[in-house]
Amino acid sequence: MFRSLRIAIAASLALIPFANTARAADKISFGLDWVAEPEYGGYYEAIAEGLYKKAGLDVTIFQGGPQVNTAQLLISGKLDFDITSNAFLALNFVQEHIPYEVVAAGFQKDPDCLIAHPGQGDDHFADLKGKPIAVSTDTRASWWLFLKAKYGYSDAQLRPYGFSLTPFLTNKTDIQEAYVTSEPYLVHQATGEWPVVLALPDAGFDGYASLIATSDKMVKTHPDLVKRFIDASAQGWYDFLYKDPKPAFAAIKAANPDMTEGLMQFGYGQLKQRGIVDSGDAKTQGIYAMTNARWKNFFNQMGATGMYDKTLDYKSAYTLEFVDHGRPAQN
Repeated sequence: MFRSLRIAIAASLALIPFANTARAADKISFGLDWVAEPEYGGYYEAIAEGLYKKAGLDVTIFQGGPQVNTAQLLISGKLDFDITSNAFLALNFVQEHIPYEVVAAGFQKDPDCLIAHPGQGDDHFADLKGKPIAVSTDTRASWWLFLKAKYGYSDAQLRPYGFSLTPFLTNKTDIQEAYVTSEPYLVHQATGEWPVVLALPDAGFDGYASLIATSDKMVKTHPDLVKRFIDASAQGWYDFLYKDPKPAFAAIKAANPDMTEGLMQFGYGQLKQRGIVDSGDAKTQGIYAMTNARWKNFFNQMGATGMYDKTLDYKSAYTLEFVDHGRPAQN
């Protein structure tokens, strides 16, 4: 009797068209905080290799830039996920009671830096006290406060920063903010000299960077989707860093034709040499690793500058639900 029942069930299932059982890929809009470049190589690798498709995701990457506020696009619901540039923005979500949180830390080390000209006595952070420094409006409200507290800088040193190297290239005493993965190469191309690079992590700054953020609602109602996106992106990063970056380079070039091969290779090399993506906790817990201890240290570090009230619930800025599951065996 049971055998007959199984045969009957099998026969009825055979009559159901296969197309009706196939699951459509979940659409995801993902915003970058800048234009396509190697700093997003893992995501473009995941697109190029079809890793998102294998995870049942249809991911569209939207580029950012100086005129694009991805945080606003995320909060307005026009993006499902975004690259939140630094841990400050995550804490600001909490401070301003905005229901969004970080689900992964793309960079274990912040690539922000200050660059100066060689031979000017600007070889260390302490040397810059009292000297004009050009930084962006966002930086003035974030890691500039850390440098002020640690090295005694003052706001009187601040100069406007217009996302251009022209002032630097025309003034031997110019000091400005930069990214270790790009501006040093561009300066060398233009002048034949490498600038002095003062990387923020070397000053003891302990914040994560290039974090992935999404809404509290997404985390609560679609945790499987979040997990698939994070896992596929992490694999994209491993493949980009340790297998073949060429698929990502091609995708980046297609999205941003201004990106040269030389700049891509330099940025890629800096990501690896400096351990920006894969260092520290990520070496054992996997790319995107975050820990409560490190978030606490960053919060205390910035709380000491007066930037955040010590009673702020900083733990609500992030969740460890989707990270710290260990390094993939094949890597």
